[in-house]
Formats: sequence, structure tokens, C-alpha cells
Amino acid sequence: MKTILKSLLLIFLLAFALQSCEDQDDVAAPADLQVNDFVWKGLNQFYLWQADVPNLADDRFNSQESLNSFLGGYAKPEDLFQDLLNKPISKFPKGQAIDRFSWIVDDYTVLEQELQGTTKNDGVDFRLSYKPNSTTELVGFVRYILPNSDASTKDIKRGDLFTGVNGTQLTVSNYQALLNADSYTLNMASFNGTTVATNGKSVSLVKTTLDENPVFINKVIVSGGHKIGYLMYNGFYANYDAQLNDAFATLKSQGITDFVLDLRYNGGGSIQTASRLASMITGQFTDKIFAKEKWNAKVNEYYESEEPESLNVRFVDKLDGAAINSLNLSKIYIITTDGTASASELVINGLAPYISVVQVGETTVGKNVGSVTLYDSPSFGKTNRNPNHKYAMQPLVLKIVNAADFGEYTNGLPPTYEQLEYISNMGVLGDPSEPLLNLTISKITGSTAKKIQQDKTLALRTFTNAKAMNGIRNQMYNEKAPEGLLKALK
Repeated sequence: MKTILKSLLLIFLLAFALQSCEDQDDVAAPADLQVNDFVWKGLNQFYLWQADVPNLADDRFNSQESLNSFLGGYAKPEDLFQDLLNKPISKFPKGQAIDRFSWIVDDYTVLEQELQGTTKNDGVDFRLSYKPNSTTELVGFVRYILPNSDASTKDIKRGDLFTGVNGTQLTVSNYQALLNADSYTLNMASFNGTTVATNGKSVSLVKTTLDENPVFINKVIVSGGHKIGYLMYNGFYANYDAQLNDAFATLKSQGITDFVLDLRYNGGGSIQTASRLASMITGQFTDKIFAKEKWNAKVNEYYESEEPESLNVRFVDKLDGAAINSLNLSKIYIITTDGTASASELVINGLAPYISVVQVGETTVGKNVGSVTLYDSPSFGKTNRNPNHKYAMQPLVLKIVNAADFGEYTNGLPPTYEQLEYISNMGVLGDPSEPLLNLTISKITGSTAKKIQQDKTLALRTFTNAKAMNGIRNQMYNEKAPEGLLKALK
């Protein structure tokens, strides 16, 4: 998107002028501190809460030597990164940090792939919850199986439960080590309404490099005189935008009267893709403001003075030169759960000032902030990256609001009609009888929804999910600037 690309180009250019510590005494950081030096300077320049972190203050260090002394206190860049993030405050429960989503990786190749939906994956997308009456032991349930994955060839499906890996019970302290392995055996379980117990079944899985097309289901459901378009979309991966546009072309060609967008398991992704999706849903608001970005004070001051338009994200009518297939809707139904995050929430919030948004399901995550990929280079872009390491950061750099300036939803966006997912009645995704879709269809047609379990005490408490476990796949981010244009702006 033109404004997004311009925004990133200008911000990278700004880095040359505004790095407060880059040229201190013209002394470079020693070799063993290069990564730590990159971490501090990148966060000092771009971090959304830079002004709120004392150790990131522009005047915190008066020379490169004093900065080096501070950086030398951290043996691992990851520890420095975590210590420089905005700290917990009392108004958040259990000391929860203001910044829940910034990320650092030691291999930017993996980061770049995962932001586009390519992961090392066995194909099981799952949610982890606390076992009934436990605060430490976990149970997982399968949300969906990715096509062409190892899991797609095994006896495992949506709704299946597992409590252990390789014979070890999953807990809040071991789940990452067990589930991040390249291969493992899931120990399956059953739920009788009150307890979860192993059932003797096991499924062995192997992770392979897998590309996930986020357009998971696209179909038309005829019900009560309505032709309802249904799209389950599981990630805002920009390299699949053409496929997303094709999906809308199919719906448009079938003359749908209503549209259901299922974002229940969508952890987010590209801001540019979010604006394109919103434009496919509508079409009548081209060039109007879809969202507005708010960076830290020193970056925002530059933008407001020199290039205020770069802070705006607008509805569009083109996708890389091709016409966007727009439905011109004035009302949309969106299915959400507590796994719906970032760019998914941006679509809901960005559409709200323009059309009627009916949300069905659960309250969303509450991620109203976005990130950008920073590399260890003079511009923090890809050009002239430090060849001595492959670290990169994905720090939060902006808050995003809609055209009405609303963006305060850190507690999540609540549904218009609440319906929890129960492991006892998961249903088949895309089937009109699946509980969340069934309730949505009933609101469209005026029919009576199928009665299902409403006792919230039997809904397992969420701990995390497959996308949230991997912070890279739970991001809202700006695209990187093309190298040639970056050089041209020097």
C-alpha cells in the first residue's frame, strides 16, 4: 500500500538523522556487544514506549563507552531486550506488562518466512487450556488441521484432546519445550464434562516446512432466502493477498446477500492486508481513512511536521495494480474468539465507523499496537545488515486507531452476541450447524439458533494457543521498504 510503504521509507530515513547514540564520540561498539548495541539503539529510536523506559532515554548515556558499560551487563541479547520493554504497572492484573507482544529472534530468515505464513509445522493448530480444577496442568484441543501437513495424514481432527507429549503431562512450565520439538507424540484424552483423562490413543507427528494459505474456507450457504458468503481467514499474510482477492471474486460472482467473515483463529499480520480486506468487504470508501498510526513522540513529531499523510492508512481499490473485488456491503458479521488478535481486531475497529459490524463469539485479545522488523544496519532496514549475526527485532512501534480516533480496546473487543466454543460440541468448520456459525446464520435469517451448552463453568479456561505461543504469528506489522527506494531517499 502506497502510504504504508512511504511511511516505512520515511521512518528508515529518519533513523539516519535521529539516532541519539549512533555517533557518540564516533566509537563503535566492540564485537562482543554488537547485538546488544543494535537492540538498545533500535529500541531507543523506534520503541512505542521509549519515553517511558528510563534506560532508553535519549540522555541516559553520554558516550558510547558508557553505553557499552551498560550493555556489557547482559550476556544474552534476549535478556537486554526484555529488560528494555515497558514494565508492569499496578492497574494490570498479576503484574501484566503493558507490552505483551514485542519480539526478538536470532534468525531473521525464520522471522521473514513466518510473517508470510511459512513455518516449521506439523499441521495441528491447537488451543491450550487449564485442566479442570488445576492451575498448572494443561489440556490441548485441536482447532483445525492444515492441509498438506503431516497431521493431515494422521488420525487426528478438530476437537480432539491431548494432555501429554511423549508420555509427559503438559504443564505451564514445560509446554513450550515439549511442543516446540521437531517431532513428538501427542497423548490423546477424552472429556466427560467434568474431568479430562488420557484414553490410551497417541499420535506421532513430524514438523516440516509448511506454507499456510490463510484462505481456509470460502463458500456460499443458502438459508431462508439468503445467500450467505462464508470466508474463514486465518492469517493476514501479504503474499496471499491475490488469493484473498480471488476468494472475494468468487463470492461476488455468486451474488451473495450477506457475508460472514470468520476470524476466530486469526492472530493477525499485515496492516496493508487488513486495509485491503476491509476494502474488499466495502468498496464504497476508497481513499477514506481506514486507520491512523501513532508512533512514539519523536517519530510522530517528524511525521506531523513533514509528512502527516504517512500516518494514515486508507481504503484502496487496487491490489498491486489489479482491481480489488469489492462487495460494497453496509453490514458484516464477524466471528471471533479469544484467539482473534491484532490485524483482525483492526479490521473490526476500522470498519466500525463506516458500516454495521455484528460480532459473534468471544471477546478478542485486545492488541491495538503494531510492530516493524528492525535489522542491525545503519538504517535498521535490510541494506548493509551486520554480517556477523542474524538477530532481528519485532518491537511494538505504533498504536493504531480508527477514523473516529477510537483505539482503546486493550481488554478486547466484546461480541454483539456471545457464544463460547465448547470442546464437547466443536462442530465442523464451515458447516451451518457449527455452533458459532449457526448462531450467526440465525441472526442473519431471523431463525432460531440451535441450542447448545451454555454453562460457562464447563468451558475450559484458555491458557494460550499455537499462534500465540509463537509471537511472530500473533503480530500486526508494517511491511518493509524496498531496498532501491530506501537508497534513493538517502
